[in-house]
Amino acid sequence: MADLLSDDEIEERIPEEWHREDDEIARTYEFDDYLHGVNFAQMVGEIAEAQFHHPEIVVRYKEVEVRLTSHEEGGITDQDVEMAELIDSERESGA
Repeated sequence: MADLLSDDEIEERIPEEWHREDDEIARTYEFDDYLHGVNFAQMVGEIAEAQFHHPEIVVRYKEVEVRLTSHEEGGITDQDVEMAELIDSERESGA
């Protein structure tokens, strides 16, 4: 079991474009068209499977919202922050 992060740890550690909403961290990614967003959501799903940590993913016309929390812990843990960093890294590398 992972330990919940404190409020200060969350604010210090979440990646820049992410924000906190209660017991989740979230980010909305923008795309030029729908299919690029769908492809990105697929990539997030593959990362989630590899990490065995599954976010909520909402695909809209030109954006994809990703929300992370550790349900079994009841809040935000290292695993959520690490997953956010992995997603951002893949996005920046051209995904």
